[in-house]
Amino acid sequence: MEQMEVEKEESKNSIQTQLMEESLKSLGTVEDGQLVDGTVVQVTSDYVFVDIGYKSEGRIPVSEFGDKLPKDGSVITVIVNHKDGRNGPDISFTKAQAKQLWKDFRKAYEEKAVVEGVIEKEVKGGFDVNLGGDIHAFLPISQSDSQKVDNPSKLIGLKAKFYIERLYSDNKANIVVNRRKYLEEVIGAERDKFFAEKQIGDTVKGTVKSFTSFGAFIDLGGFDGLLHINDMSWGHVTRPKDFVKKGQEIELKVIRLEPNDKRINLSLKHFSEDPWVHFEDKYHVDDIVEGTVTKLTDFGAFIELEEGIEGLAHISEFSWTKKINKPGDMVKIGDKLKCMILGYDIPAGRVSLGLKQVTANPWDTISEKYPEGTKVHGKVVKLTNAGAFVQLEDGIDGFLHAEDISWTKKVKHAGSELSVDQELDVVILEVDTENHRIRVGIKQLTDNPWKKFAEEYKPGSTLEGEITSITEFGIFVKAPDGIEGLVNKANLSDDREVPYEEAVKKYNVGDKINVFVVDVNVDKEKVAFSVKEYKKAQARKEISQYMSSSENDDDGAYTLGDMIKSQQNN
Repeated sequence: MEQMEVEKEESKNSIQTQLMEESLKSLGTVEDGQLVDGTVVQVTSDYVFVDIGYKSEGRIPVSEFGDKLPKDGSVITVIVNHKDGRNGPDISFTKAQAKQLWKDFRKAYEEKAVVEGVIEKEVKGGFDVNLGGDIHAFLPISQSDSQKVDNPSKLIGLKAKFYIERLYSDNKANIVVNRRKYLEEVIGAERDKFFAEKQIGDTVKGTVKSFTSFGAFIDLGGFDGLLHINDMSWGHVTRPKDFVKKGQEIELKVIRLEPNDKRINLSLKHFSEDPWVHFEDKYHVDDIVEGTVTKLTDFGAFIELEEGIEGLAHISEFSWTKKINKPGDMVKIGDKLKCMILGYDIPAGRVSLGLKQVTANPWDTISEKYPEGTKVHGKVVKLTNAGAFVQLEDGIDGFLHAEDISWTKKVKHAGSELSVDQELDVVILEVDTENHRIRVGIKQLTDNPWKKFAEEYKPGSTLEGEITSITEFGIFVKAPDGIEGLVNKANLSDDREVPYEEAVKKYNVGDKINVFVVDVNVDKEKVAFSVKEYKKAQARKEISQYMSSSENDDDGAYTLGDMIKSQQNN
């Protein structure tokens, strides 16, 4: 029995010795700076006590765990700052995390993997990002979002994913991250998925992101589609903001997909039927319809007949009689007008409209209202080089040619005789209904003095007139009744040896002069005079008188030869 007791005691001592050796062996493996796994043995209000298999337990301030305190018995990884600290092993949970994170970040940087973090605050040029484990990174503002950041404060507190752009040191948190690159990859994948799954005609949801003059951009999940102004309504759209609001979530139809150009066109109007499909059921050429002016241009006005049906009234179709310089002189946006359908092109979505066609064309009856020879009262509204426009009534003008102002005066420019707004009587000379022209005259209000002159002064007769002007080609002479004729330079002197330039020197404007009537042209209102022929006529007359007197007095000493000599001397 004693022998058995001795053996038991020896066996017990052997096991204790073995356990002690194992314990001492394990104690020798804990070194400063080492990462070790420890077991949580107690959690108090101030510390978490952890058994790391050393001489005593280590303690960690609860602040290192934040709001996620470990439970008793759980295993955590810590780093040994000093294995023989003042209060046992000096260990840290956050430093262990940081060291492990640095390894993870180095691997993520090398393998171009994504890391997570929280954007905590703004710093110069960007943001400070908490990556955990007391490790912070710099996020440049240009790399913080896939779009321009107008309000940086909106990103504060955002938990996001990043790529590590630069990693400077394993011992110091000096990291630069890029969120934009990650977002662009996600957006690109979503866009590719959209093009792969969606077809033209599908309905999609999106959020109105921004406006342009030609429409609105719709956010479809990080990538944009365009809602063009022409696709907001079948009717006329002036402002995109009248149909959608920024930030509004709306349903739209996909009407165009171009994967290569990454272009997506969306539509609101395609939820309803195209009104042009039934156009010919409601509208026909020559129909009188009512519409609303929606837009004015230099060349006309756009008029909406109904939502989606808009036509153009060209400026030439505004009035039968008035010349319209600007559409705004007659109509304004919002006006409701009656107009006539002149034509249409359904495939092109065009309607040609006329405003003047809803009223009678005054030119159809103008010849009845203003027969030739009618005397009317009018007002000068415009002067030109050729004459003047005389308003006979609103929109109806007659043209007064300069040559129809006076029978006797050579009018070169109507402005020398007339002025704008001057009222006067005219006579209708010609009405051209096809070309919308009326010709009027002033001189035709009185008898033609040329006819009277032609009857009174036949070619061969003589008269006394007054020199009105002297030119290089002859002298103008005013005869009775204001008729003016020309003495051509060849008909001024009867002496061929004397040039015109010498012969004309003895004449002055205002001088009285006797002339011979060579020719009278009533239609062209021209008369030709001659001084040379007048002198010849006078010579013939004197010869005739002499011959007559010589027959009665044969003893006269004065002979024909004497008379001719006398004429030559003169």
